Amino acid sequence: MSSEDLGTDKVPHSCPLSGPLNKRVARKGARFNVPDSSSSKDDGYVEITLDVCDDSVAVHSLKAANGDDLEQDPELALLAKGLEKRTTLGSLMARNASAKIRQVGHELKRLTSFTKKPARFDRTKSAAAHALTGLKFISKTDGGHGWAAVEKRFDEITGSNNGYLPRSQFGECIGMESKEFAGLLFDALARRQNLHGDSIDKVHLKYFWDQISNQSFDARLQTFFDMVDKDADGRITEEEVKEIISLSASANKLSNIQKQAEEYAALIMEELDPDNLGYIMINNLEMLLLQAPNQSVRGESRNLSQMISQNLKPTHDHNPLRRFYRGTRYFLVDNWQRVWVMALWIAVMCGLFTYKYIEYRRRKDVFDVMRHCVCFAKGAAETLKLNMALILLPVCRNTITWLRNKTKLGVVVPFDDNLNFHKVIAVGITIGVGIHGIAHLACDFPRLLHATPDQYRPMIKYFGKQHTSYWHFVRHVEGITGIVMVVLMAIAFTLATPWFRRGKMKNLPKPLKKLTGFNAFWYSHHLFVIVYTLLIVHGIKLFLTDKFCKRTTWMYLAIPVFLYLCERLTRLLRSSIKAVAIQKVAVYPGNVLALHMSKPHGFRYKSGQYMFVNCAAVSPFEWHPFSITSAPGDDNLSVHIRTLGDWTRQLRTVFSEVCQQPTDGKSGLLRADCLQGTNNPNFPRVLIDGPYGAPAQDYKKYEIVLLIGLGIGATPMISIVKDIVNNIKAKEEQEDEEEEDKMNALENGNGAAINKTSLSNSKRRLENFKTRRAYFYWVTREQGSFDWFKGIMNEVAEMDRNRVIELHNYCTSVYEEGDARSALITMLQALNHAKNGVDVVSGTRVKSHFAKPDWRRVYKQIAVNHNNARVGVFYCGAPALTKELRQLASDFSRKTSTKFDFHKENF
Repeated sequence: MSSEDLGTDKVPHSCPLSGPLNKRVARKGARFNVPDSSSSKDDGYVEITLDVCDDSVAVHSLKAANGDDLEQDPELALLAKGLEKRTTLGSLMARNASAKIRQVGHELKRLTSFTKKPARFDRTKSAAAHALTGLKFISKTDGGHGWAAVEKRFDEITGSNNGYLPRSQFGECIGMESKEFAGLLFDALARRQNLHGDSIDKVHLKYFWDQISNQSFDARLQTFFDMVDKDADGRITEEEVKEIISLSASANKLSNIQKQAEEYAALIMEELDPDNLGYIMINNLEMLLLQAPNQSVRGESRNLSQMISQNLKPTHDHNPLRRFYRGTRYFLVDNWQRVWVMALWIAVMCGLFTYKYIEYRRRKDVFDVMRHCVCFAKGAAETLKLNMALILLPVCRNTITWLRNKTKLGVVVPFDDNLNFHKVIAVGITIGVGIHGIAHLACDFPRLLHATPDQYRPMIKYFGKQHTSYWHFVRHVEGITGIVMVVLMAIAFTLATPWFRRGKMKNLPKPLKKLTGFNAFWYSHHLFVIVYTLLIVHGIKLFLTDKFCKRTTWMYLAIPVFLYLCERLTRLLRSSIKAVAIQKVAVYPGNVLALHMSKPHGFRYKSGQYMFVNCAAVSPFEWHPFSITSAPGDDNLSVHIRTLGDWTRQLRTVFSEVCQQPTDGKSGLLRADCLQGTNNPNFPRVLIDGPYGAPAQDYKKYEIVLLIGLGIGATPMISIVKDIVNNIKAKEEQEDEEEEDKMNALENGNGAAINKTSLSNSKRRLENFKTRRAYFYWVTREQGSFDWFKGIMNEVAEMDRNRVIELHNYCTSVYEEGDARSALITMLQALNHAKNGVDVVSGTRVKSHFAKPDWRRVYKQIAVNHNNARVGVFYCGAPALTKELRQLASDFSRKTSTKFDFHKENF
């Protein structure tokens, strides 16, 4: 470096404002060579002029050797700020000017090597334009409106702190959940303002908020860079990358990435620091951030997409009649199966009620005493007879499965709604019991007590002599059986409500908590054995009916009760005959237990169906339904069970006792494998019953299917995905066999001698398989959940060479793509997937997405890709999403040429 003394005049305010106003200033100039083969001799130098004070040095100007002003260059401006920040020591210590020049000279030699123009990423690319909207620190922030809320929270928090916001509450104030990430952001912005304390006032908070909510990508990029660059030297080292990876993983609840932070930091440095300098610069981060995948839609698809978006815009019709007509028409189109079943049921109920009402209205001897009360009581009783019979049919699962599989009734009968219909009938029974009981107890009996002797005389043959005691009527067999039935049904119906069945009653006293949960629901429903016995007795000892042929209760109940008893007997015999041998057990993160068992002889099922599982070591009487996760073509059966209640928790404990830590890279937290295919005697005895029909089994009827699973709700969809892969393999094998048979026939000189029998058998196996495209969306909030089906995901990704199945994994614990809190995870994901073909979040070959899916966009993309097609949408998961998915299917079916049929698992 060569320097020249340019003067020793006093220059007021030329030094940083933290020092004295008047100081002796020496202005020094230096020229540094910036090697670049493409530059000329003069252009290869940068001239930097410094103002040197007693205790500080400031950058006066930056120029090229040829005289051009470089201060507008953003990187040189950054250099200048860095030099000023670095060389300003304030009043902390005084050093002589020559020592300061030597220090600055050394720093300049290092930093000027970065003033060479790096290769900038072309921001005109469509993918870059999309990425420029990302790197946000606050989700969906609005600087103006957001500040009002932040200011309000600041006033609430600092009410007792004399107007100063502590660093520990900065995240709470700005609305950022991750305290660690908020603390890192606080430190970066504080360094920029030369703040050294752990608290800020409202003025500084406003500055912080302006930086956070700044919509400029360059500003956001600089803030993110400053967060990583903790020592503010303009460089990011591998150790700093490791720290920010660990912090980002913690903020996004990605424990696996947090454990491998050192390995992933080395990967980023390898990619961004190919020259092994030991650090990366801001332009490296920019280039990586802007290289997002291009997902633009072109040509005809773009036009179709725009047309669909236009059609889906809500229309406002001011005519109420047209709105009502359109809404009714849409409702009938979407629900015509349910509508005709419900209409028929209501019509029958009304018919029976009217029939009995008129019958007793015409019985003058009875009507003169009890008037319309007896008509209401008898009308309600007639509906109760039929409803008590009908309520058994929706739970005859074997019968429904047979009707679904072997008949065409599924076209007009909504078998998928069997449990919903079961609940509707229960409501009908509740209403009927209320009308019947109130009419008798509150109207008929008091009228009999207060009737005149002449009025009561026709009632003697039914009730005996007239009494003055109300309990004379209640203590009869009819009264006692009726009251006991009402009490038992009230208990069973109450414990079957979602609040009790799913354990949502949190504030109950400890003794009453045993009345919540599945066990209480299960055992209380067996009270109906007593209820049906009492109902038959109650029907035989009927008031006001002499002839036995008029006592029709047993006639209503005979066939449904017989059918239900056959169902239970079939389940008992089948489960005892179909003994299963446990072959493999694995316990996965997220409290999921995977059971792999032998397939009983003759056990035939379809993908999407479910079966009941019983473990006598937990409870000899309880049977619980679980989706089958294996495919029909697999050699064994498998179910994945998540711990959600008492029974599943005990089941996991029982099997965990025989499991050990996995070895040889096998999956699972705990694992036990059965050697040589024999049943391990330490495994508890497991019985199965099934299979039973479910909506998802009908996926083969559709050429295009959309499979959606939330958490453990992915289990039936996994079976479908595996089945699709198996069918793809079978089709390829069939084509190979056909080609081989043709070649053999041609070689033998007999073109007609093709083995038609084998070909027809192969075609018969695949004749019902119509699916040619499948979209699978699995949404889960825990990274460990992806371990459940890691092997299956990798197998599908490897075998599906024709891209028939499009897999999408979503991890909702990770902030949405474009959020600064997940920016480094996004970069790491792209690098690792490009280099190793493995996703850092799921650990599979399927690349994961962050946050929740935009379901409208998912439907729209399918509508664009498959114009004039019918798409089967199959969903299994939390009920909260059902309404949105069903409504979207309805909207797109009405307003686009693509029709979506929505189905939900209801077992």
